Amino acid sequence: MSISQHISDLLYRYECVILPNFGAFITQTESARVHKNTNAFYPPRKVVSFNAQLKTNDGLLVNHIATVNKSNYHSATSQLDAFVSELNSELKQEGSIQLENIGSFTRSEEGKLLFEPSYHINYLSSSFGLSTFTSADIVRQEVAAHLAEEDIASAEIPVKERPVVVLPKQDKQQRPYLKYAAVGILAIGLSGFLGLNYYSGQVEAHNIVEQQKADSQLESQIQQATFIISKPLQPVTLKIEKPKGNYHIVAGAFRVESNADKKVAQLEAKGFKARRIGTNKYGLHQVVYSSFVSRLEALEALRTVKRNENEGAWLLVQELD
Repeated sequence: MSISQHISDLLYRYECVILPNFGAFITQTESARVHKNTNAFYPPRKVVSFNAQLKTNDGLLVNHIATVNKSNYHSATSQLDAFVSELNSELKQEGSIQLENIGSFTRSEEGKLLFEPSYHINYLSSSFGLSTFTSADIVRQEVAAHLAEEDIASAEIPVKERPVVVLPKQDKQQRPYLKYAAVGILAIGLSGFLGLNYYSGQVEAHNIVEQQKADSQLESQIQQATFIISKPLQPVTLKIEKPKGNYHIVAGAFRVESNADKKVAQLEAKGFKARRIGTNKYGLHQVVYSSFVSRLEALEALRTVKRNENEGAWLLVQELD
């Protein structure tokens, strides 16, 4: 499996995937949209961008390659270094490179690295199976309703509340009958409307009375219960520890358990939220500076630790029990 495929697989699950010594691929969710001119519907998607400033190895891509290829950390790191070297060489010779399912890179005249993402793939897993489609224009037809206003003018009802009565055209001898019929229909509709309002008012009044009765009974029961309890319970304080997150800045791994405890004490004295997170697959006791829920916060803390404390610190992505 190529390095590009490994990066593509990780973009489905993570918002930031760093290619060490090259840059970071960052995804951002974009809402569904409609193109006004073409009537094309686009589903929600993750848009990929590139940040050349984030080059520090956070361990995510290396650990993923080592796990998939069933190799060790050193072998995966060497494989990444060779891939980055090949990318830089091809950029220098050809002026552009293409990463499958991710995008293409080119160099500007000023030597700046430019990135153009691939739009044919959507990294938002919740939009799986949704594709772009184009809808035909919707033709709307307006139908004019002809009302005989003179036939309903005698009814004292606002124009907005008048029922629409469409009367066919008849000769002058039949118009008086139609006039009486229209007035009769209006009278029936008005009486039904007033009756419905009266019924709704009665129902609302009934509900208010019943709610007041229920509130009164509940208040009485609460007062009785208050006098029955002779020894109220003491308040209980629960100490809930917040989750520590799945991003851990590793300070070191020790074969002797007591040395790991000493390292934890040293880091705590410096103000770090250090702890042991168990043993790795080699049986070494791992000690971390701290753990984070947010990946971006963990990367910022890692850069600070590498600059001020330990150049060999690295980021471990692992869900702990």
